[in-house]
Formats: sequence, structure tokens, C-alpha cells
Amino acid sequence: MLRRLRREYLYRKVREEAQRTAREKKEKVRRALEENRLIPTELRREALALQRSLEFDDAGGEGVTSHVDDEYRWARVEDPKIMITTSRDPSSRLKMFAKELKLVFPGAQRMNRGRHEVGALVRACKANGVTDLLVVHEHRGTPVGLIVSHLPFGPTAYFTLCNVVMRHDIPDLGTMSEAKPRLITNGFTSRLGKRVSGILRYLFPVPKDDSHRVITLANQDVYISFQHHIYKKDHRNVELTEVGPRFELKLYMIRLGTQQEAMADVEWRWHPYTNTAGKRVFLSTE
Repeated sequence: MLRRLRREYLYRKVREEAQRTAREKKEKVRRALEENRLIPTELRREALALQRSLEFDDAGGEGVTSHVDDEYRWARVEDPKIMITTSRDPSSRLKMFAKELKLVFPGAQRMNRGRHEVGALVRACKANGVTDLLVVHEHRGTPVGLIVSHLPFGPTAYFTLCNVVMRHDIPDLGTMSEAKPRLITNGFTSRLGKRVSGILRYLFPVPKDDSHRVITLANQDVYISFQHHIYKKDHRNVELTEVGPRFELKLYMIRLGTQQEAMADVEWRWHPYTNTAGKRVFLSTE
């Protein structure tokens, strides 16, 4: 049953991508005709066919759904159920960081990795209704990687962790609130940025109006700054207190499957060794 649903999902994803590409080509041809400009070189061979198909297009489509509707169908309707684990043989510092992440996501659970394989972890999470599996990796005691795998079909986002500051490293540490946090996202303006913002945003449940806990996800170039605060408000001032942890995320891959699916299609991958890699901005419009 799950395999059939997975195949149907992948088929809808491929068809949606083809339709999106066709719409973009038609839009380029339409703008060139309306503004009396030359048609782009890559579209000149098929310009006549695209122009004929424009006659049958309308301004409808308000009820069109996408593969994201299949992936996050119950997002913001039901609270996410998150499982957090680590790589094998974790250090004491990585265990501490996993415990702090458990406090960041309301209702999350932490599981000791032990000798369990990734496939067994994913199957166990699916059987118990877990919506997202988070795996934290380290290098010599320093957290360096975070994998967010949405269940049951994906996607799976791979992040690099850097500049990690744990709760115990912050002076004058504030108390940790267990209320559902308010979420602030900034700088996710591109198509990929909105995709990444959705993957991270749906890890948090809908907050209550009186919540004084704030999670900030701010994108700058290719780094996503994660910060955790609580605030107190009186008639004149707002006092903001950091409670941690604090770190930065850098996306390097998105796969259209769960973590154990090694042959899953790659939706996006960072290519650091191209000539323009240092100049390109992915998560926001240039």
C-alpha cells in the first residue's frame, strides 16, 4: 500500500514539474509578444506551438494542488510528532544538544540511537505515526549536521550546522518555556527559499495568542540563523531574553524521499565547486 502511494506521489511530482516548466515557457512568449520584444533564443523553435496553446489558457487554477499538499496535508491541522536521535556512538556534548533540541520542538521525543539502522528507525517512526525524524551528526564533539526527514514519503532536507551555541554556553541563561512558540521567518523569497521555509516551519505547531516564546529563522545569503528567545512586555518596553540554543543552518541537499531511500530523486543539490558558487544566492531573490 505504501509503495503504491509512494509511486503515485512521485508521478504527480514529475507531472507537476513538467507543467510548471511549460507554464514558464508560455509566460516568456506571452510577455515577449505583448512588449514587442524578441522571443528568447531557446524558445524560438517552439514559439509557434506555445503561442497556439496560449489561446486555450485561462486565468483559473485557484483550486490546483501541488505535491506539497500531499507532503504536508495535515500541517497546521494536527500538531507534528517529532522524533530526535543522533549518529552512532554520540559524545556527551551531542547528547546534550539533542536534549536541547527536544525542548525547542513542543511534544518532541528523543531516542538513543544505539545500534539501530536508519531503515529500522524510519520504519518504527512510520508505524508510530511520527511526522518528522531529526538526526543530528557531530565531528569531534561538535554538532555539524542536521537531517530533517518528513514521513511517510519525504522530503528529506540535509543541513550543515555551524556556530552552534548551546543553552549552557549562554551567560545569564533564561528559563525554558514549554509553550508553543511563535515563528518568525525572514529572507525566504525565492522558490527554493519558500520550500525550505515550509520544511522548517511545519516542525512547529500553531501557537496560542498568549505565547511569549519566539523562534527566529532568518536567512542571509545561504545561511539560516536559528535563534530562540522569550519576551516580557509592559506598557512601554519589550524585554527580550535569549534562552538558546543558537546556531546556523546551511542547506546542501533536498531529496524527494525519506532518509533510508538512497535512490530517491534529488530535488535540489548545492554545487560548491562551480565558478559562480560563491556569487549565487539560493534562498532569496538576488
